Amino acid sequence: MRSKKIITTVAALTLIASLTACGNDAGSGAEAGADYPSEDMDWTIAFGAGGGNDIMARTMVDIINQYEMYPENISLENREGGSGATGWGYLFSKAGSGYDVSTTSGSFITTPLQSDTGWTFEDFTPIGLFATDDAVFVVPEGSEYETWEDWVSYAQEQETVVVGGIGTVNVDLILHELIAEASGYEIDYVPFNEEGQLQTSLLSGALDAIVSNTGSVLGQIEADEMTPLLFTGAERLDVLPDVPTGEEKGIEDLPAMPRGMILPPDAPAEAKEWWITTMKEVVETPEWKEYVASNYLTENIKWDQEFFDSLRETTDSFEATLEEAGAL
Repeated sequence: MRSKKIITTVAALTLIASLTACGNDAGSGAEAGADYPSEDMDWTIAFGAGGGNDIMARTMVDIINQYEMYPENISLENREGGSGATGWGYLFSKAGSGYDVSTTSGSFITTPLQSDTGWTFEDFTPIGLFATDDAVFVVPEGSEYETWEDWVSYAQEQETVVVGGIGTVNVDLILHELIAEASGYEIDYVPFNEEGQLQTSLLSGALDAIVSNTGSVLGQIEADEMTPLLFTGAERLDVLPDVPTGEEKGIEDLPAMPRGMILPPDAPAEAKEWWITTMKEVVETPEWKEYVASNYLTENIKWDQEFFDSLRETTDSFEATLEEAGAL
């Protein structure tokens, strides 16, 4: 309860210094704005449970809570649909808010290219890029093809093969298009909003193959439910040493999923500064380092406008690929 007595100037300054020190000791992560943060945070996950975006967001919040960086509650909501358009459209509607946040993926770039979303990535407030996420090309265990060459021979014999990924026009579609074009076969691409549905469709035989983030499918690979045939990263994974990379098979310049964070359009400056400063602390924690390692991500850190500058370059590349594939 605030005292009604007049506090002397010296006492007041002493009190302010004391409160500031306490705030920093509690791991607030910033000194931007005396009143920020002071409300609950609404954190939007633009895809369903279990996928790379969901896993990253929940890992971030776990770390923030563990280190008591945010003084109020953080509510995580999966607002999936429309290849991310539903979730990011919701965040877009919160223009000016400092208490709404979301994490990004490739759809953050590609969905506005395909649909009239009313927004592009440039409308939002950039916080940072933290990592990129390569993919594994997998088929159901027990399929007649056990190597990449087996798959290509099979696919070339078919009129089309049915493949799946997350998002209608996303990094997953781009990967499938580039891989198929380089390998000489045609695809029918089936999009999903949720990782669980994608994997269920593969294992039920509705799909011939999928691409997915390593961390999302490694358990199924280790359980002998899926067979990995190709990795889209630059080097082979230690955990999958026998799986070749795209470059080894003559498939170059395969894109990776960008993993970042945004605030709504026109978010207050103190909110932007607080989140940039706080996320700089998050990415230095051992828990974050473990998340990056265990999910086989590549650390790629860019802050503020540098993050959006990199997205602009990626947008140009994606747009060219999708136009060539007839997806736009």
